[in-house]
Amino acid sequence: MALRKRKADPAPGDPRFTPKRAKNVLAVAKIVGPAVIPVVAPIALRAAGEVRDRIDRMKARRLGVDVSDLHQYSGRGGALHARITGAAEAIEDLRHRADATAEDRTFADHSEITLRQLMAAVRASERMPGPRRRAAHKAISTELDELEQRLLGRLGI
Repeated sequence: MALRKRKADPAPGDPRFTPKRAKNVLAVAKIVGPAVIPVVAPIALRAAGEVRDRIDRMKARRLGVDVSDLHQYSGRGGALHARITGAAEAIEDLRHRADATAEDRTFADHSEITLRQLMAAVRASERMPGPRRRAAHKAISTELDELEQRLLGRLGI
């Protein structure tokens, strides 16, 4: 009958987490925890708030909206909602320009109808399965690209 060798305790840099190490960590946490938590908690909360603020500013910048309006453009179709809203604002600017022609106003009327349909399509696609939603978003984006190109042409850009 062969004798099994007893494994030596892991070296200090050894990544294995043994029951003995867990027990030691818990013992230290019981002693040090109550003294450290009042100091660390406010710093951790402040850091978490700052990180969240930076993430929100980055998302808002990427979507081209104000941080205070970011909640309106959440979800998987949020970027499309933001693009549609931006296009609608540009169409209103085109309609109310001093040098707007009757043709520009007609274009604005037709474009508003299209944008309402695209917005409804984005909302409907939110409840679709992934592959269908992605296909719908791609089609909506293509239609929006074409509308934006025509809008830019009307604005002389």
